[in-house]
Amino acid sequence: MNYELFIRSSSQEVDFALLKDGRLIELNKEEEANNFAVGDVFLAKVRKTVPGLNAAFVNVGYEKDGFLHYHDLGPKISSMLKFVKRVSTGKLKDYTLKDFPFDKEIDKNGGINNAIKNNQSILVQVVKEPISTKGPRISSELSIAGRYIVLVPFSDRISVSQKIESREEKDRLKRLITSIRPKGFGVIIRTVAEGKKVAELDKDLQNLVDRWTAMCKKLQGAHHPSKVLSELNRGASMIRDVFNDSFSAIHIDDETLYLQIKDYVQEIAPGKENIVKLYDSNVPMYEKFGIERQIKTSFGRTVSGSKGTYLVVEHTEAMHVIDVNSGNRSNKSNNQEATALEVNMIAASEVARQLRLRDMGGIIVIDFIDMAQAKNRKALYDHMRDEMKDDRAKHKILPPSKFGLIQITRQRVRPEMNIKTREEAPGTESGEIEAPIVVVQKITEEVKRLFKQDYKNITLSAHPFIAAFLTKGFPSLRHKWFMEHKKWVKIQPRDAYTYLEYHFFDKSGNKIK
Repeated sequence: MNYELFIRSSSQEVDFALLKDGRLIELNKEEEANNFAVGDVFLAKVRKTVPGLNAAFVNVGYEKDGFLHYHDLGPKISSMLKFVKRVSTGKLKDYTLKDFPFDKEIDKNGGINNAIKNNQSILVQVVKEPISTKGPRISSELSIAGRYIVLVPFSDRISVSQKIESREEKDRLKRLITSIRPKGFGVIIRTVAEGKKVAELDKDLQNLVDRWTAMCKKLQGAHHPSKVLSELNRGASMIRDVFNDSFSAIHIDDETLYLQIKDYVQEIAPGKENIVKLYDSNVPMYEKFGIERQIKTSFGRTVSGSKGTYLVVEHTEAMHVIDVNSGNRSNKSNNQEATALEVNMIAASEVARQLRLRDMGGIIVIDFIDMAQAKNRKALYDHMRDEMKDDRAKHKILPPSKFGLIQITRQRVRPEMNIKTREEAPGTESGEIEAPIVVVQKITEEVKRLFKQDYKNITLSAHPFIAAFLTKGFPSLRHKWFMEHKKWVKIQPRDAYTYLEYHFFDKSGNKIK
């Protein structure tokens, strides 16, 4: 497996595209204005408790209050509230928790009114970003994620990732962490810690303790609500969570971001910083590496797979429904069962990719082609689980039902990635189309105007369909422009553009208005 990460920066947002063996499997976007990212910690105030829901609504500064359920308080909520009060008033200067007296744990089946009160100061962490009309989902059981471990304040538990299968390795890691864990903090050992030495784990642990200390220093005199700990930016957090020896390159088109990411990679994987590369070219990065084309072909209602198969993806309020179709594959075999199994296997791989790519959450129902043999249904189920093994979102897959349906629940912590692939039909008030080529006449008029203004080296960036129309055949429209004006126009196809979008650039690469 070969992974490549592409980070594209603009003034308002940063895009992240993760490719596995050249295929796009994750697409993320980080907006400058997003103040409620998963992992952010806020000093907030309880607005009101609702015993009927056994939950509280907490003011974290968003237009809708954050939702805090009793089960998300954490067993040591009383100790945390006492700690926050003493630190905020300046009575406690030692943030290490080694001498801090812990209160008794709260009852697992208790009520919200017995744990927290209205207008009480509380530390909360975003576990689910605001989606649609809902405010953020929050928890007061804090965790600070590092490269190899996750630090959990007000806890004494040490747990190991279930993806580490070796019992000996689990015991080894637990022994190492027990020897270096500071008192008052629990630790979750992540999958990437497998095989690591104590020095690497200790360095990661000290970084997390330093982040905790820096956060506590902000509590004194802080107003409510205020962010006291920010999660790493999405690029660094993605590298932290998925970076391994399979990464061959990280391409970044912004110099400042490039230096930040290079320093971070050097910190977590010394000797691998040379795979971080600054992209510097007039051709946009997503265009150069074919990412725009993959985006356009991956987010429509219909998604094509290999060997003629295709998926139809429907989104409803209650769930996502995916229909599997064999396309022209049904003509290729005389054995219906073998054909159904082959199509379903191809479709399962594409479904797993689509769930990560669109970040689809909640209930997903996939209507596979019916198979009569139980061994084939089991083979499909095992293949689906294997394909989703790398998915970082929590998920559960049920075996195929008698009707050939596979049901999946998948955690969603951010708004779903949705990219529109159809456009309004020009000249109509309603309706959408795939390929209007009505812009050619306007481009021709623009070319005449620019040559009259004595522009010489002109580059035209346009949608690939438009670019092909202008350059196809002999004499093409571009040749006709050359015959008329004695000047050549360089035409650059841009997958990122809509069908009606085009821009002219001068010899320095500046956009001509």
